[in-house]
Amino acid sequence: MTRFWLGGYGAAMGGSADGIGLLAGDEQTPTKLSYRGAVTETPSPSWLAQHPTLDVVYAAREADAVVQAFRRTGESALQPLGDPVEAGDSVCHVAVSPSGGYLVASCYGDGRVVRIGIAADGSLVPDAANKAAELRAALLGEPAQTSAPAGVAAAASDPYAGALTATGDPRASHAHAAAFLADGRIATTDLGFDLVRIWRPTSGGLVLDHEVTLPQGTGPRHMIVHPSGHLHVVTEYSCEVFTLAAGPDGTWSVVSSTLSSPIAQVGVDFPAELARTRDGQFLYTALRGSNTIAALRVRGAGESLESVALADAGVDWPRHHIVHEGKLLVAGQRSDTIALLDLDERTGAPLGIRHEAQVPTPTHFLRVR
Repeated sequence: MTRFWLGGYGAAMGGSADGIGLLAGDEQTPTKLSYRGAVTETPSPSWLAQHPTLDVVYAAREADAVVQAFRRTGESALQPLGDPVEAGDSVCHVAVSPSGGYLVASCYGDGRVVRIGIAADGSLVPDAANKAAELRAALLGEPAQTSAPAGVAAAASDPYAGALTATGDPRASHAHAAAFLADGRIATTDLGFDLVRIWRPTSGGLVLDHEVTLPQGTGPRHMIVHPSGHLHVVTEYSCEVFTLAAGPDGTWSVVSSTLSSPIAQVGVDFPAELARTRDGQFLYTALRGSNTIAALRVRGAGESLESVALADAGVDWPRHHIVHEGKLLVAGQRSDTIALLDLDERTGAPLGIRHEAQVPTPTHFLRVR
């Protein structure tokens, strides 16, 4: 049976989700998905991540600035595993290391990138190295290695403002996502400062290796690692997808950029997620505003992209989407619905809406293993 855990926004984030939900198909028609209710009473679990080897799910509780672990206890049941662990203001994304030894939480509100340890049973443990670094920073007035560099401002109240004044630099740090690279380093996006940061995990915490600067005002949001090793980054403000590659010395840089769609409207459309087909031939991003899905073909050895199609997302404010068994599953944050779109295997283009279902304020899909 096809099943997904669902992240969502609760009352504190202006939504109606009661916790981590369950979306499931029936045995006769797997693609006819329906909402089966909340399996936890977790406030605003806006992003979910799976442990690589254990039946444990991690939730970014965005409104509460914490990350919490949940153990699967049945076919469709989750229960808390230990206490929530503090992350940072508006924690919006978590990524678990391939080893399962820790996760990285990205915090939109204060720009922090935080490493949180994972115990052998999958429960979360505050990273002692992180705490020591934060304490040292507080005592000496220095930046902790576990967060964004010093000098970041308080988070802006309007996440879609993105405006830069003619004098000074009023931007605020907004960490938005993390991705684990093949060489063991970690890439994170800072939407506010237009940066992709590359970190090295060490026994002393996350150490900043170097930064890749994107054009000012682009707003890098989410990323995906291509099978070729390239890193694709979608920008929320400029509606582009940047492709990054590592040079012989390990330093990452931009090798190409393309508009998500030739008719995307900057200031009207705000791309959210970036997903790819299993073979890496096509990428998909959702444009909140026009409520469309843009399809892009990967060219060469992964170093360039070409916009190939734009289609109705079938939902209002498509916040998240994934490619699943040749179809695209889209979460509509404002419509309280999900939509399942058929995809053309040859051209990559979305072909139309196969199925829709009512879901309370969905923000993230995670396939139930």
